[in-house]
Amino acid sequence: MAGWDPTQYLRYADERGRPFADLVARIGAEQPARVVDLGCGPGRLTAGLAARWPGAEVTGVDSSPAMIADARRQALPDRVRFVEQDLRDWTPAEPVDVIVSNATLQWLPDHRSLLPRLLDRLTPDGWLAFQVPGNFGEPSHRLLHELAAEPPYNAFTADVERPASAEPADYLADLLALGCRHADVWETTYLHLLTGPDPVFDWIAGTGARPVLQALPEAVRATFEATYRQRLAAAYPPGPDGTVLPFRRIFAVACR
Repeated sequence: MAGWDPTQYLRYADERGRPFADLVARIGAEQPARVVDLGCGPGRLTAGLAARWPGAEVTGVDSSPAMIADARRQALPDRVRFVEQDLRDWTPAEPVDVIVSNATLQWLPDHRSLLPRLLDRLTPDGWLAFQVPGNFGEPSHRLLHELAAEPPYNAFTADVERPASAEPADYLADLLALGCRHADVWETTYLHLLTGPDPVFDWIAGTGARPVLQALPEAVRATFEATYRQRLAAAYPPGPDGTVLPFRRIFAVACR
């Protein structure tokens, strides 16, 4: 997977944090002892889990060395720790009470097949909560991949990974088939009002466009970015108060 830049990612920290808060608010665990954030990124939201459950040991797991290094620079209680590891390889020493995964599973091919394993890592009555983007058909992504398929860029991007998600009904069916209780799946489209030049490019450059941009040699990347910025500006024209970026997200919460 392409590398992550914590500074670029945190440029829209408030907007990226809203879905996390909405997800965690629906978790029914009252006094969990062990809480894990899979795909914790720079750890700012993981710290919020420690505030939500003051008696819990909280662990953030992420495969990005840069993200984990940034997370560890925070001044946090001793009961909060961060581990550099691919979540597909993560196995706790003992079952945990809550697993949260925010905007991470979409990066894993066939991530729905991981749900049984994640549930197995929970205590009885433990909670699994995850959120994935559901906007891969929007112009921000469609224009990215259309441009990447054009020469000369396609010579470098043909095998680049592409995030993907299923529909809410699919996740609900998965959780019910696995015997979960209190399964709750929903979707929300946020209308983010972004400011500054090329704000949609700045947004997606920190997340969904990373693999494509990092696959391109520097000289080729410059022309790609210039064209991509132009197409995004046409698809998302600025208004008097900023540029509106509709962003659909899919949420799922369930008790084992």
